[in-house]
Amino acid sequence: MAGPGTLDSFIISRRPQPDPVFTSQEIRDRGSTFVANVYHATSPEEAKARINHLKYILHGPKPATHEIAAWRCMVLKSGHTGLEGPDDFELRSGSTDDGESWAGSKVLKVLENQAIIDAVVIVSRWYGGTMLGPARFSHIERCALEVCQAFKRSEELRENIATLQTLDVLLDQLRSDLSQLTHPDSSTPPLLQSTRKQPNYTDLDVPKTKRLIRARENAVKSVKSLISKHKEVHPEKETLHNGM
Repeated sequence: MAGPGTLDSFIISRRPQPDPVFTSQEIRDRGSTFVANVYHATSPEEAKARINHLKYILHGPKPATHEIAAWRCMVLKSGHTGLEGPDDFELRSGSTDDGESWAGSKVLKVLENQAIIDAVVIVSRWYGGTMLGPARFSHIERCALEVCQAFKRSEELRENIATLQTLDVLLDQLRSDLSQLTHPDSSTPPLLQSTRKQPNYTDLDVPKTKRLIRARENAVKSVKSLISKHKEVHPEKETLHNGM
């Protein structure tokens, strides 16, 4: 029977594995090569599946001497549904040295310092025949830090785009409400967000999304202010609007 984390269990599962979120630059030192990959992982089991996929499939033709890994995942507590809020979840973390003593804990420390959640970082080392001493840990930590910082940027960008999309829907609805107040007899219904072409945010970076969020928030405040002023001047229209 195949145990968890073994090659057999990985092959049996046959689950398609995602691409890494980011891959670090290679560090070469006296014949040794270091490179890190970061993957999304929402559980320790997913983290181990990513490690096995990298180790046995992607690096199968040219096995790394060590696949050093660490993960931090926010998981649902046993017996909880997740509907009661943050207390239903707990942080589970772990690491593996894969023969490079103390290296896993150093990678985990990088994840902790960068506040990385729901990810696994794997630092692969191909030994070149010359012992590097403490320098090897510096290389491992540097690779891990590079992918962690890239992961944080990726997550921030994803969250910002989600915020923009939410603000787009809100702004469209507010503009529709304002249009109904200012043109109640119009035979043409306001064009809703669902019928409009959705903005494409895929080419934006974090600074641009932040600027757009500020612009959307200001637009929301402006339209809300116009609605409020219109209701103050025309209270009878508010009554009619609410009764529709």
